[in-house]
Amino acid sequence: MEMPATNLMIVFAGTTAFFAVALRTAYRMLHEDMVSRQENAVGEASPLRRFITPEKLLKLRFCTCLALAIAAILLLVGNGVVSPLVFLPVGVAFGAIGWQAPKIWFSIKIKKRKVLFDAQILNLTMTLANGLRSGQALPQALDAAAQRIDAPMKEELAVVLQECRLGLDLPEALERLYKRMPGEDLRLLLTSIRLTLQSGGSLADVLERMVEMIRSRTEFLEKVKTMTAQGRFEAIAMSLAPVFVYILLRLIDPELMKPLTSTPVGWCTVVAVAITLGIGFFVINKIVTIEV
Repeated sequence: MEMPATNLMIVFAGTTAFFAVALRTAYRMLHEDMVSRQENAVGEASPLRRFITPEKLLKLRFCTCLALAIAAILLLVGNGVVSPLVFLPVGVAFGAIGWQAPKIWFSIKIKKRKVLFDAQILNLTMTLANGLRSGQALPQALDAAAQRIDAPMKEELAVVLQECRLGLDLPEALERLYKRMPGEDLRLLLTSIRLTLQSGGSLADVLERMVEMIRSRTEFLEKVKTMTAQGRFEAIAMSLAPVFVYILLRLIDPELMKPLTSTPVGWCTVVAVAITLGIGFFVINKIVTIEV
């Protein structure tokens, strides 16, 4: 027996209001906690600020969370699924996906920027070594490197030089650079610069040896990446295989696959499969990711 349209709208409106009030309350609590932590953290720099502020990210996460939850509930109610035991868990699951989606998206953008930055460290080291060989001081060599190297290295060096102009010591400015863009190659480079400045010696010779070391590490990492490419492809293929099978069967026999998206059991199955596939993907990806 189908529920009248008025009752469907009442169920949908009540559920939407519940999610809105709950998310609004949680937003206020998280926003107050975030403001308190920012007031206590002095001088902290985050790569996320290159793309979005924490306040805007928090608002975006709440908006996507509420939008996906409402969309999932509306889809279920539209298909006649009005049992709270079904659409509430599904709404919570899709809301959780919406909550994490913006963070994952910006994490991917930060990771891509970090990869580009690490790829430019070898060029930076060579440029600094050549500048020191030509008689430039380290700040002058950094300024010359910032003019020749593309973003994101150019942007980060511009921040370092600006902090030095404002009175910050160069070693401290470089340490702040490492906090913004941590990495093994950058740590070795900055440690070599700091120790050479403290103990004396030819910084150009040290940087030339660093060039060979970074080049060797880069070649080794490329070999590791090539050897683990098959494992990453298998993780993606295994995660997408059920989706392609569903689409294929849906095209061949729509009536056979209709209960999967029109019954409470079907929707619970979809959520369970999505969760298990996500767990499997992250586990396989973690296995094939080798930290060097």
